[in-house]
Amino acid sequence: MLDLLLQLPLIGVDAERLAVLVIAALAGGAFGAALGALPAFVFTGFVVFLGEGLGVLTREIEAFDLAPQGELATGVTSVIGFGMVTGPHVSFAGGVAAAAYAAKRYPEMEPGGWSYHFGKNIGFAFGTKPDILAVGGIFGVVGMLITRLASGLGAPTDSIALSVVATALLARVAFGYPIVGRIAGRNVLDMSPFEREEPRSAPDGGTVQGRLATEPWLPHQYTWCGVTTIGLVGGVLAGYIWLETGSVFMGYAVSAMSLLFLNLGVERIPVTHHITLLGSVGAVIALPVVGSDPLALLVAGAFGGLAGLTGEVTQRVFYAHSGTHVDPPAMTIAVLMFAVALLYLAGLLPNAGYLAF
Repeated sequence: MLDLLLQLPLIGVDAERLAVLVIAALAGGAFGAALGALPAFVFTGFVVFLGEGLGVLTREIEAFDLAPQGELATGVTSVIGFGMVTGPHVSFAGGVAAAAYAAKRYPEMEPGGWSYHFGKNIGFAFGTKPDILAVGGIFGVVGMLITRLASGLGAPTDSIALSVVATALLARVAFGYPIVGRIAGRNVLDMSPFEREEPRSAPDGGTVQGRLATEPWLPHQYTWCGVTTIGLVGGVLAGYIWLETGSVFMGYAVSAMSLLFLNLGVERIPVTHHITLLGSVGAVIALPVVGSDPLALLVAGAFGGLAGLTGEVTQRVFYAHSGTHVDPPAMTIAVLMFAVALLYLAGLLPNAGYLAF
């Protein structure tokens, strides 16, 4: 039965290769738990930046016939950056699940001064605690399998982003958290309880010590005007990077690397990897239509602005009211790339960005 399953295009590998991926994903997920989800994702940025840089160099060398075609291909981006080592669906997903588990199992580990639920502290490194690392490893495997199944089924979106969202929601269910959570404001989009610094109410009518009623993903990045502005800026810059290098993921990598400063405690560092990825996609889609680099950059900015707004909507629905991290950038990428795919399949776009159909 297993052999029959592995022959289907859903997994796309034989039993031996699947065993390699499972073992590596176990380690990759545990790696994300040990370092913390956010530090692990910063590594994603550095590795993808290296891989994309090598890809640009390779294309330039091959263009001048200085090396045989394909000889310098490295696969750093796909094998390591988006693979079992620092792939967000493995290491970041493992770190997110580890935080959700630890908040329930070891509430005493919560660092002082943390005003959100401990399950949202994705910058916390869990070191070498075996059971927490085991949770990270299990979710790393689950993330890998979801990604491969989504790709094998031809899911019309970014399968890695889809997997990051799916594993985060699965962690909520597995460890007893509500999917959306208790809404403190007028509706699910209302962040005013946070602005008023209202404490979170307890079931017995009291308040939860040290918790806010509503917990926006980024306290410095949640106003509609602010997320639109940074979206326009990031989208244009990502479009420019693509125009100059031909790399869709270089802007994404720069954004991911910038999160090192956020993790180190530098205030007001924006999170923009969903913005820059969609900005690049906007330029890729626009250029064949408009035939003008300046116009392509404007479209890239519009895509970035839309990504900023979408990220804010998703965080207000799925992040702000429950107790664990469900990644707004991953939700944004999954939603908007799904829209791009549908429009392309309907014949309304000239391409689907980096998605392969």
